[in-house]
Amino acid sequence: MSEQVLEAVRALLPAVAERAGEAERARRLPDATIKELAGTGFFRLLQPKRYGGYEADPVDFYTAVKEIATACGSTGWVASVVGVHPWQLALFPDEAQREVWGEDENTRISSSYAPTGTITPVEGGYRVSGRWSFSSGCDHAQWVFLGGLVPDASGAPVDMRTFLLPRADYAIDDVWDTIGLRGTGSNDIVVEDAFVPEHRTLSFAATSALDCPGNEVNTAALYRLPFAAVFTTTISTPIVGIAQSALDHYLKATRERIRISYGGQKVAEDPHAQVRIATAASEIDAAWLQLRHNIGELLRVTAAGEEPSPKLRLATRRDQVMATQRAIKAVDLLVDNAGGRALKTGNPVQRAWRDARSGRVHAANDPERALALYGQGALGLEVTDVMF
Repeated sequence: MSEQVLEAVRALLPAVAERAGEAERARRLPDATIKELAGTGFFRLLQPKRYGGYEADPVDFYTAVKEIATACGSTGWVASVVGVHPWQLALFPDEAQREVWGEDENTRISSSYAPTGTITPVEGGYRVSGRWSFSSGCDHAQWVFLGGLVPDASGAPVDMRTFLLPRADYAIDDVWDTIGLRGTGSNDIVVEDAFVPEHRTLSFAATSALDCPGNEVNTAALYRLPFAAVFTTTISTPIVGIAQSALDHYLKATRERIRISYGGQKVAEDPHAQVRIATAASEIDAAWLQLRHNIGELLRVTAAGEEPSPKLRLATRRDQVMATQRAIKAVDLLVDNAGGRALKTGNPVQRAWRDARSGRVHAANDPERALALYGQGALGLEVTDVMF
């Protein structure tokens, strides 16, 4: 089934690319793009079969994301983030899954995980209030995941959880206006004293321990993957696709480009440009190969009934953040040699540069933090960070 979804997604790419400018101007994805992606079955790739999903190999999911991002960075970003949420919902208690998918298996969820709101424990659940930023694709979702710190009686945080709220319990504040990933519609979520029952929450401690309530009903190996690996790969993959887009468009323009200031030399004959092309292509390929390998290896281990080793989990985080670094390096190399025309509004190369750089600032792409985790593990130190 995954191959059929991939073929359908590939057939949409010309239309997605044609709407890239429209997405930028509107600061959100066109409704037609979301409708067409949903029609391919893309958003069901990581959804449990119990609720109409495909429980697909996550490498197939990320392959689709990467290809969508080559057509439009904003679309690839939203597709990745919104598309991974069915996987996370599958980790929640089944009661929460029924609430979301019971009447409509096409229901979508957006997210904002930074714990910026106020969480108050009450009988049967929590009261939730506050403002959460950067909820990509929220205009196309009917539910939202929000991160929050749960305090004890003294007010000290004792747990970090994801809270699941329906559209009726929050407002969307249209504040997204940026230099890159403009079409993602990553607006703010505002909640005023909403009640969230216990079953619509999930502890990050449970996801780190690979022991979530949803594992009782969703037993496929897919749902025993580490949250940190799945989530951060979700952030890096579209950036790699954006870098591939920059390379593709650079090559197309460079084949015919002439440097008037250099006596009419064809840029394609410039050995320095050729070296940049080779270097950029290698960085992109290396990034993608490591992302694919690590996710595939994690799935292989869990499918064998084993628990992924800390070494593999840490290597996945290491390579994920380096994938973003490599993609950024590739785009920078190409833009530096693309000429002034590449800076024109609407040019795909400059859009790729803006989109890649904007994706880089996501917390999941903080290289020092992720690489330090790997170093700690390699030195035999205890790694306690929930994002590994």
